[in-house]
Amino acid sequence: MTAPPPSIRLATADDLPRLHPVIERAYRGESARVGWTHEADLLDGDRTSLDVLEDILAQPNQRLLVAERDGDLIGCVAVTGLANRLAYLGQLCVEPRLQAAGIGRVLIDAAEDCARRTFGADRIEMTVIERRTELIAYYLRRGYAVTGERRDFPIPIDPPLFMTVLEKALG
Repeated sequence: MTAPPPSIRLATADDLPRLHPVIERAYRGESARVGWTHEADLLDGDRTSLDVLEDILAQPNQRLLVAERDGDLIGCVAVTGLANRLAYLGQLCVEPRLQAAGIGRVLIDAAEDCARRTFGADRIEMTVIERRTELIAYYLRRGYAVTGERRDFPIPIDPPLFMTVLEKALG
């Protein structure tokens, strides 16, 4: 039997203590290796903090959406409204044991809809660590295109990592 799709809603401050561990499990550490979208082979340490998540909620040009099923938070995505009708999609994650079940696709669709409705965006971009070719391929299948732009990874490390910029037109 297939699980029902999650409900998607705006995150609240009360969600953050339950959401933060989901993000950490999805991106880093041994728990992340259960899924396929992790950074555990490239980075260690914390992915984010409660302070960063609280800051997202406090910013008028940002929205944090959560995926919820049966009262459990199982994923999230952040959307930032930028200049020139551009939005940024970030912090996309799904509980590792639930990955590859379509939840990421539901979150991406919700983020794109939020970008259009809330910020009037006609394009949305994201960045992916360039060595994560399987993840870049996933986004290409979702209609994103590689822009050719390369950005520095936000945290200086040695050897350095770089981010591939992907963009999608929002119809």
